[in-house]
Amino acid sequence: MSDLGRVLVLAGGLSHERDVSLRSGRRVADALRSVGVEVEQRDVDASLVDRLREDAPDAIFPVLHGVTGEDGALRQVLDLYGVPYVGADAAACRTAFDKPVAATMVGKSGLHTPESVVLGHDTFRELGAAALMSAVVQQIGLPLVVKPARGGSALGASIVRSAEELPTAMVNCYAYGPVALIERYVDGIEVAVTVVDTGDGPRALPAVEIVPDSGFYDYEARYTAGATEFVVPARLAADVADACAAAAVTAHVALGLRDLSRSDLVVDADGVPWFLEVNVAPGMTETSLVPLAAEAAGIELGVLCRDLLAAAAAR
Repeated sequence: MSDLGRVLVLAGGLSHERDVSLRSGRRVADALRSVGVEVEQRDVDASLVDRLREDAPDAIFPVLHGVTGEDGALRQVLDLYGVPYVGADAAACRTAFDKPVAATMVGKSGLHTPESVVLGHDTFRELGAAALMSAVVQQIGLPLVVKPARGGSALGASIVRSAEELPTAMVNCYAYGPVALIERYVDGIEVAVTVVDTGDGPRALPAVEIVPDSGFYDYEARYTAGATEFVVPARLAADVADACAAAAVTAHVALGLRDLSRSDLVVDADGVPWFLEVNVAPGMTETSLVPLAAEAAGIELGVLCRDLLAAAAAR
């Protein structure tokens, strides 16, 4: 058995990504058990605080996605009760979860980020949606990507290739959050780069190339088996692969993250990686990218999760 003691995997929650989180939780729990860790998986509900107060585990692996899971709220509670956990602290989560804020901070570290506009729903409605959409297209050009400023799994995200498609994309986006991020579409090779730190500094795992059948890595493409081809290591020249790895580590450090993150990048025709967003609680399902990257690096998922927990417990 592991010397970690009792580990709690938190999964589920009430965000739009609840089902994905539950699948991630089962995968992490099974992986940990396979390497001898004593694991309990549970949802987040009103009884959690009593559990933390009266019978706290030795460490927690949170795999809650979306709001409350990645916005820092849950981790703030864990900090209140002094329970060590894998991943970024509450303050870093708040920054990373807000895509426009994260992009601004990462851009200041020298990474390329797409030109963008951020519009709240109230502003969009009250100041004239048609005029604002026309101004956005005029400033940024087409195609565009529209997505909620906060959230994950590409829920509410759309590619807009003509001005006529923008109104529908905005309505879809606002269904998932009150603020829309509208950014220039960067054409190229989409890759995801996992960064792990088990106590010896952040390092990038091999990049995973993402090739969705539909042409857009949306929710269905992410979580439907066979809907997307994943190539790992990504089909990149060595210097470009190194640039992607460096970009992901730079984003991880610039945002004050720890233990585990996954940066989503697009490599343009010149081999330049563009930063899109970062995930502080990346998916761990059978179609998720972190397990694929770990396998490509020759790291057993259970070993990686165990080592991340050990690093958290040692803080």
